[in-house]
Amino acid sequence: MTGPATRLRVRNLRPDDLAEVVRIDGEHTGARKPAYWRQVFAGFVGRRGGNRTFGICVDAADGLAGYLFGEVRAFEFGSEPAGWVFAVGVDPTRQRRGVASALVAECRSRFARLGVRHVRTMVRRNDVPILSFFRASGFVGGPFVQLEIDLEAPE
Repeated sequence: MTGPATRLRVRNLRPDDLAEVVRIDGEHTGARKPAYWRQVFAGFVGRRGGNRTFGICVDAADGLAGYLFGEVRAFEFGSEPAGWVFAVGVDPTRQRRGVASALVAECRSRFARLGVRHVRTMVRRNDVPILSFFRASGFVGGPFVQLEIDLEAPE
């Protein structure tokens, strides 16, 4: 798994990859969430036909090296349909080996085949490594700004 991203084999996630996705996510977040990921898999993995969602991964000899979930979404406020990177994760022992880059390259190709012009994602503004990765992958600030209100904060 040390070659460039173009040498890594990207394939569709399968239902039996669930445990590996839970493991990789848990290593990044510090919490295992199998019920959450079962719901994600139900919507993204193994669906056929006109579906505009996908889950992809890079294999390693001893498990998954990384995964990415993408879907075409259209929101209110005049947003045209766009590809969205819903989640991406790389096994910490395999970072900086082109895994995420291979996943994003495949993601871009799939979204282009689905006819969308833009790919978007959301990242925590203080998650510098992830922000740096997406920026290095060609992502820039988009035309929308996310706003929120904390309903538990005093007014």
